[in-house]
Amino acid sequence: MITDKWIQLRHRLHQHPETGFKEFQTSEIIADELNRLGIEVYRNIGKTGVVGLLKGRDGPRMIGLRADMDALPMNDLGKQPWASQQSGIAHACGHDGHTVMLLAAAEALAAERDFTGTVCFIFQPAEEGLAGARAMIEDALFERFPCDAVYAIHNWPELPAGEFRSRAGPIMAAGDRFDITLTGTGGHAAQPHLTHDTLLAVSELVVALNTLVSRALAPYEPAVLTVTRIQGGHSHNMIPSDASVTGTVRTFTPGAQDIIERQLRHMAGHISAAHGLTAEVSYHRYYPATCNSARETGIALQAAQAAGLSAQTAEHPALTSEDFSFMLQQKPGAYVWLGSGPGAALHQAEYDFNDEVIPYGVRWWRQLVALELGGE
Repeated sequence: MITDKWIQLRHRLHQHPETGFKEFQTSEIIADELNRLGIEVYRNIGKTGVVGLLKGRDGPRMIGLRADMDALPMNDLGKQPWASQQSGIAHACGHDGHTVMLLAAAEALAAERDFTGTVCFIFQPAEEGLAGARAMIEDALFERFPCDAVYAIHNWPELPAGEFRSRAGPIMAAGDRFDITLTGTGGHAAQPHLTHDTLLAVSELVVALNTLVSRALAPYEPAVLTVTRIQGGHSHNMIPSDASVTGTVRTFTPGAQDIIERQLRHMAGHISAAHGLTAEVSYHRYYPATCNSARETGIALQAAQAAGLSAQTAEHPALTSEDFSFMLQQKPGAYVWLGSGPGAALHQAEYDFNDEVIPYGVRWWRQLVALELGGE
């Protein structure tokens, strides 16, 4: 049962957001709640991560239920009374809601204990670009808590409130970052013939990069390359000696990643050489694709249906990325989308988690445990 207490806690977390590996107050609140429920608590896993263990009837299986808990380094422009009080930090992705849904489910499961085996509640730090899932794994998460399967939920404003979607195989893309710096001889803007024009070259490179996906990959291979930053120059009358471009690549297969990285390096090298410049390329594959296993995807959708919710197979994956992918490389499991719309999109400054979907998430978690660990 969802009480005002959980909504108030969600608002409290929203008012006091914390970024990756700095979730000190958030993890304290989570640990206190788990302790109150009589759940075994383990802290400082992956720096600020928290794990709770709840044992039902004797049984060998353990399933992991994961919620991310970090916020984004951006301003909150929401008008609600519980808007962020931390300048430059905002829960603009709904991790405050994910945390509360899992805590509320833990309360219900702890009161009933109507299952056989163990539920492992995983409250993960630093999902937003810092690979908190990998940090927890490297800190012996699955050696200490040998889950047979792992599950995660993310609110999805593009879907109507309460609708569930998931799919076997890729559901979220791999996330890569590239940084390219072109270096040459700067000089006076009125004497371009005495310089090697880095800004002209970087402009040509940006245009060329936007043709890379359509010409390097097969038409049936989904991918996105987006340039997100161009830097160079400090004066109206000087050609800078260096200029840089930064962006992201999203793909679903290692083969596509290999092609994009190879062609990007090739393109940067040749365009810079044509302008008499040198190119330094950094290409970082920070998150792999999030790939669901078939059995667990079926259970996830079945649990949503058993909870009386609309549940369908997602027609296509999203090109956003998610570090739950690291956990799914280690264990079978499923990542699901819970509709939370209408409302502002994820990562927008006006975004706020829709409190009306908290009961849907709790019902899904409870049904999932029942299906996996033999409750009613």
